[in-house]
Amino acid sequence: MSSLNSSDREIWFLTGSQGLYGEDTLRQVAEQSGEIASVLAGTPGLPARVVWKPVLTDASAIRRVCLEANSDDRCVGLIAWMHTFSPAKMWIAGLDALRKPLLHLHTQANVALPWATIDMDFMNLNQAAHGDREFGHIQSRLGVARKTVAGHVTDPVTVGRVATWARAAAARAELATLKVARFGDNMRDVAVTEGDKVEAQLRLGASVNTYGVNDLVAYVDAADETEVSTLVKEYEDVYRLAPELRNGGDRHASLRYAARIEAGLRTFLTEGGFGAFTTNFEDLGGLRQLPGLAVQRLMSQGYGFGGEGDWKTSVLLRALKVAADGLPGGTSFMEDYTYDLTPGGELILGAHMLEVCPTIASETPSCQIHPLGIGNREDPVRLVFDAAAGPAVVVGLADLGDRFRLVANDIDVVPPVEPLPALPVARAVWRPHPDLRTSTESWLTAGGPHHTVLSTALTSEHLDDLAEMLQMELALIEQSTTPRQFRRDLRWNQAYHRLALGF
Repeated sequence: MSSLNSSDREIWFLTGSQGLYGEDTLRQVAEQSGEIASVLAGTPGLPARVVWKPVLTDASAIRRVCLEANSDDRCVGLIAWMHTFSPAKMWIAGLDALRKPLLHLHTQANVALPWATIDMDFMNLNQAAHGDREFGHIQSRLGVARKTVAGHVTDPVTVGRVATWARAAAARAELATLKVARFGDNMRDVAVTEGDKVEAQLRLGASVNTYGVNDLVAYVDAADETEVSTLVKEYEDVYRLAPELRNGGDRHASLRYAARIEAGLRTFLTEGGFGAFTTNFEDLGGLRQLPGLAVQRLMSQGYGFGGEGDWKTSVLLRALKVAADGLPGGTSFMEDYTYDLTPGGELILGAHMLEVCPTIASETPSCQIHPLGIGNREDPVRLVFDAAAGPAVVVGLADLGDRFRLVANDIDVVPPVEPLPALPVARAVWRPHPDLRTSTESWLTAGGPHHTVLSTALTSEHLDDLAEMLQMELALIEQSTTPRQFRRDLRWNQAYHRLALGF
């Protein structure tokens, strides 16, 4: 389930036309739309195969292909282009039935116009300039959620925006069948990690269910010793292992138990088809350590995770792992912990008890063991590192009672101002846009959670596309944000989404 292989995902390329122009024109439409689809298929890093579909010229064919897309699990979304003029009433039944994400590509076959040879045959063939306006009108008339991208497919900006949408579509498809294992409940008396799991399954598709921690313990205790030894050898090869954890060191047994947790946890998740999970330091059953190293490594392999039973962040992390697959940078569970309020140099220091994903590390992580003041268990093994510097985004998923809200902030991850030798956990330091005061005031006003996903691979455009597909509110804090305007936007958002839920 944790595999991020995109070979089975498809994006269907639809081309609209009509029979008015004759068979010769339709043959040219098919040839040229096939060429456009081929260019898109060659886009580096696209998370799905682009599949060209025959040119659509009547309402029954359009409706049929939309219904086929709905029922085909391989199809994560549709790209539609009106090469000629495709009367939009033909699209009503299909668009009304469509349940997959849609991108409206406003393009044309040629880049430059052949001014000296343009005749009416050329004009009849190359009508996207007004054919797509007809299509755009009917989408707006029907209230179809979609992304519109204008430009030629040889323009890197155009294909880049299509690829961003495609990644969001892959994340949306992952949510539709995602299974989440919660080991125990959420942290006692905490509000923001609560949520409506039934509504989440209805709106997102993710199925969230609880399992006793000792169900996991049985898998941990049964882990094969050969597999444990193989993992320990991998730790020695991949990480900078603390001397006391090495073979012969006085804490080597703790490292082997951490490997045992990883082996047992992976087997449990694999057998159950789970793509995400949670743990809770208040409910560890027969576990001897709070899972740290195991959680970090499973996140790096694509699993979603949330601490303290936070299934919403676990769901969000898995979706964004899928969206980010293959991109430079990393994506991790995160928590805002404390601030540096030095005037002019304000920063946020994020971390967690143990569970930060090493995909965001700036260098080879160090594998260490230290006491943990909560959980009442043995000292846990964990990876320690600083996050790599660069532009990033943090995003959290909040349940407001009547709907879900994504709250996001554009940020710049920066190196720590000074080394952190006494902080034995993985951490990230960032400068929020537009500044810490505006960022934190806006985040608090939006009711954003303290658990988030931090990604140096994704941008707010990926989040915006995903939110549109989910018909979910995205409260974005960016460079142009002011607290006053942000409050106004939240009020308008509240009115809109409450009305939209009734439609």
